[in-house]
Amino acid sequence: MCGGFKFSKNALIALNILYILVGFILIGVATYGKAANLVTSLPIIGGIVACGIFLLVIAIMGLIGAVKHHQVLLFFYMVVLFILFVIQFAIACACLAVNSDTQKTLAAAGWDNADNATREDVQNAFQCCGFRNITEDESCTQKCPLCNIPCESKLETMINYGFRVSGGIGLFFSFTEFVGVWLTVRYRNQKDPKGHPGAFL
Repeated sequence: MCGGFKFSKNALIALNILYILVGFILIGVATYGKAANLVTSLPIIGGIVACGIFLLVIAIMGLIGAVKHHQVLLFFYMVVLFILFVIQFAIACACLAVNSDTQKTLAAAGWDNADNATREDVQNAFQCCGFRNITEDESCTQKCPLCNIPCESKLETMINYGFRVSGGIGLFFSFTEFVGVWLTVRYRNQKDPKGHPGAFL
């Protein structure tokens, strides 16, 4: 029966399996990026791995709660998922609403706060030197004679695209989290037809 106990249970299990897969993908991408020397910045790699592990822990907690119909686990899972939904929805909306001037300001702040390894990765990948002008990094122009364009102009389109894609993906996953919260609330309040009548809290 659609919307019944079994449907809610299976839907919640499927959603958490999806989150587990996404968590493994995040960890795998970060590991591959480090192994292939695509990204040498440890904070970036560490951040992606931490997100993947956090998502795995939450998904496993939700999966165990769904399989066992465990009221306490489902409650904490629901609360954490709702907090994630609010944060991710707000960030996704901000990414989609930000204008080009703000994007440039944020990119400049990110460049200033980035370590040398991250800057070198960007300069090598996009064949550019410095952020606003090529004289910012003299060692870069010596290493790469063809890098005669500042990175800001090369990255402008990529930054805009990145904001749009990040906002879209964040919005999509925030709605899956909202569906997860709704399913959890519904599932917690349903009686297991095969369970003992006195076992429901």
